[in-house]
Amino acid sequence: MNLFLDILQFVIFFLLLTICIKPLGLYMSNIFEGRKTFISVAVLPVEKLIYKLSNVDPEHEMNWKEYAVSMLLFNLLGFIFLFLILILQQLLPLNPEHYKAFSLDLALNTAISFITNTNWQSYAGESTASYLTQMLGFTVQNFLSAATGIAILVALIRGFSNKL
Repeated sequence: MNLFLDILQFVIFFLLLTICIKPLGLYMSNIFEGRKTFISVAVLPVEKLIYKLSNVDPEHEMNWKEYAVSMLLFNLLGFIFLFLILILQQLLPLNPEHYKAFSLDLALNTAISFITNTNWQSYAGESTASYLTQMLGFTVQNFLSAATGIAILVALIRGFSNKL
């Protein structure tokens, strides 16, 4: 490739990233502190509906045990979901290459690595995992494991700040 275009691409990416730092940081700060944001008008009705359907009181503050149990259950469900996708891959749709199911030990290893956000792969991704496995399994779990990490960090910060 052209070295100039490579450097230009990096500079443009770095500038866009730098421009986004302040507004995204303020947005995340507002979300974590429970303040309204510019999309609250659209999101709050959906959020309230989810709370109602889940029988969750949004005013209730959780203690550390409730946070721990919630995170463990959430990650357990994510693990089970991904594990099932991996061991049932050959029976599921969006598998035009007819990839076989992951072996139990490989599925266990892979599911654990994705829920812990290590994403360690002991397989050839594009020649082992179907489209559905990659989209519904790996991509979703990549997002959820990172989101879980952020949620745990915010809970930890809230715990420390409430004790001060």
